[in-house]
Amino acid sequence: MFAKINSLGLFGLNAFPVDVEISLNKGLPRFEIVGLADTAVQESRERIKSALYTCGVQFPTSSCIVNLAPADKRKNGSMHDLAIFIAILAALGRVQVPEDAAVIGEVSLNGDIRPVNGVLPMTLTAKQRGIKTMFVPMGNAKEAAVVDGITVYGVPNAKCLLEHLEGDKLLPSIPHIGLSQTESVPVPDFADVHGQTAAKHALELAAAGGHNALLIGPPGSGKSMLAKRMPGILPELTFEESIETTMVHSVAGLLDAEHPLVACRPFRSPHHTISSAGLAGGGTIPHPGEISLAHNGLLFLDELAEFDRRTLEILRQPLEDKSVTISRAAGTIRYPCAIMLIAAMNPCPCGYLGHPTRPCTCGQRAASQYLNRISGPLLDRFDLHIEAAPVSFEDLSSKKAEEPSAEIRKRVLAARAIQNQRFSGTGITCNARITPDKLAVFCPMTDRAKKQLKAVFEKLGLSARAYDRLLKVARTSADMHGEEVIDAPHIAEAVQYRTLDRKYWNAGK
Repeated sequence: MFAKINSLGLFGLNAFPVDVEISLNKGLPRFEIVGLADTAVQESRERIKSALYTCGVQFPTSSCIVNLAPADKRKNGSMHDLAIFIAILAALGRVQVPEDAAVIGEVSLNGDIRPVNGVLPMTLTAKQRGIKTMFVPMGNAKEAAVVDGITVYGVPNAKCLLEHLEGDKLLPSIPHIGLSQTESVPVPDFADVHGQTAAKHALELAAAGGHNALLIGPPGSGKSMLAKRMPGILPELTFEESIETTMVHSVAGLLDAEHPLVACRPFRSPHHTISSAGLAGGGTIPHPGEISLAHNGLLFLDELAEFDRRTLEILRQPLEDKSVTISRAAGTIRYPCAIMLIAAMNPCPCGYLGHPTRPCTCGQRAASQYLNRISGPLLDRFDLHIEAAPVSFEDLSSKKAEEPSAEIRKRVLAARAIQNQRFSGTGITCNARITPDKLAVFCPMTDRAKKQLKAVFEKLGLSARAYDRLLKVARTSADMHGEEVIDAPHIAEAVQYRTLDRKYWNAGK
């Protein structure tokens, strides 16, 4: 007796079809799984036997061979349990499964179906392969229902699926879930931050163009408060961005079963003790790191100088490529990481280098060693260097209402609307992602602006990367002022955010 059930496998974000083939033949009783299956897949034998017994089905006493095709691709995890379970029932003649249906899920000993990671990318691949119906764990049902045009059934336990396939008691299908049906996450408001007017404006500029920003200032000046309020002024995710982000969180197993679609831009803030694999991703079967979990959102690195230097250096290439590639013996995985990087740090170990009233107790050598934990190439990747000055007593005690995030966001959205119109059909989403070959097209300058930019470039000794990033910030400044052509004031505004490295890093030179 032979049966075949459609299932899917996953490696990174890449899902692939898996044919679960089963053959029941005369011979000594045995239950073998072949097809390059890992330990978790092999262990499914005992889970499936127990689940069959729970459903009142006698496990076949003949030779039972299960093949997971294609045989040259490694199968990982427990996602094939339910497909193997149904394949046995089909080979026994108990059920018939449509050829355009796929089955995913982990089977527990008592027959319950446990959720698995990566259901969204697997469902998207199933749809592309012509699958019309998906049977998934109830805990993953709403996640799979994000994909339109495919019928999704949430399976609570093996017996319910058996009854459904036998026609005794049909499972209800899960309705499609759109972006408008998801709940928004509350975000702290900029109105809570007193003072720091200049820093707020700089972060508004960063949000308007999607630029990376570094906040430098003494302890207690509000650097972390400012950064944590950035999601409140960023544009909402588009549906395409939401799907991309949800796929990464699905693979990482971080989705909420009731609200599976990531509707708000991610905000990830890892501790400075994080490892290289935790930040960029890794493991035997590479999992997404914090930089990928922040895809289409914001990665905030607080106390930047306290991070391990080798860990920080890993960021350099992903920040340029907007993706991170992880190679292991099992294969190579590419995770997306189109992010805004916001970092905050003190200017020295004690934090008071350059403070107007409190003297620095570190000494020039200790301060220099502290700052040099941030390499020049990494510092070069921050478009804006923002100084968070100490907040005065008058600002803290003032009862004057600060500008709320909603008002700042209106200006950010106005600038983004200009960019969306400018970049329509190019694949570019914001000024920070203008490719070098398009700079001359999208960043026209007046003669006065060119002259000023040349003088700045020569005086500061900027790198080619710094030149590009400075021009992109000037482009954003012009957008916020409603100007199509970049003029000298826009260049001047961009330049003022590239001078803190001269103040601190070159202070003793």
